[in-house]
Amino acid sequence: MKKLSPTKALIICYALFIAVSFIIQYQPGVRIAHNFYSFAASMLKILPCAFILIGLFEVWVKRETIEKYFGNSSGFYGYFWAILLSCTTVGGAYVAFPIAHSLFTKGARLSIVLTYIGASAITRIPMTIFEASFLGLSFSLIRLIVSIPLVIISSIILEKYIDVKSLEHKKSKQM
Repeated sequence: MKKLSPTKALIICYALFIAVSFIIQYQPGVRIAHNFYSFAASMLKILPCAFILIGLFEVWVKRETIEKYFGNSSGFYGYFWAILLSCTTVGGAYVAFPIAHSLFTKGARLSIVLTYIGASAITRIPMTIFEASFLGLSFSLIRLIVSIPLVIISSIILEKYIDVKSLEHKKSKQM
């Protein structure tokens, strides 16, 4: 008899829990199932388009362009372009992490990639407009003015502590 992997066992337990919850009308289990369905449906709406665009980015954007605008010689402008790119990110972490990986493998500086990831969580245009409409423009501007420099500073500090050489080695193995 084959040994059941822990992942498969967890999936089976989850499915059994959901099935039993629907049978006995256990409301927390029913809500969990509805939340899972809602989350999965939203992912399936966003991910196919996002991955097509990320694939086109991989193919169409040259390594030299990424190195010029996001690489070691880009200076402060690299952070500016990373923040500007993060403003247009739609789909949250689903899209931000694959783009960050693509930027890094094409020669972007690690601190600029980390700035992109951090800024994509706080500078997205739709989120900022929504926030400004409920909390006010002054709140949104203060939040951005305070948080963006903190993201850049923390990214630079993280780059100094992360062993970039081992990341470069892993990156070269992937190619």
